[in-house]
Amino acid sequence: MNQNVIEVNKEILGGTPVFRGTRVAVQTLFDYPEARSLDEFLQGFPGVSREQAEAITELAGRVITSPQFRYEDFTHTGSSVHA
Repeated sequence: MNQNVIEVNKEILGGTPVFRGTRVAVQTLFDYPEARSLDEFLQGFPGVSREQAEAITELAGRVITSPQFRYEDFTHTGSSVHA
């Protein structure tokens, strides 16, 4: 996996993490409502490579399955984590 897929630069979207070499926020991969698949996401954002998108989803998977991930940091009293 290419470790160098995220860029954070205050001159690009105010420092929001983006796919390196683009102005596409990484969060867009997870929030893009029209995309039901990675292929659909990539069609909507042709500046993002498949390698970049796959690296981000792999990283996200590793983070949330890590023993250091604390679900309680993302929940509020009486609520739960929703996928």
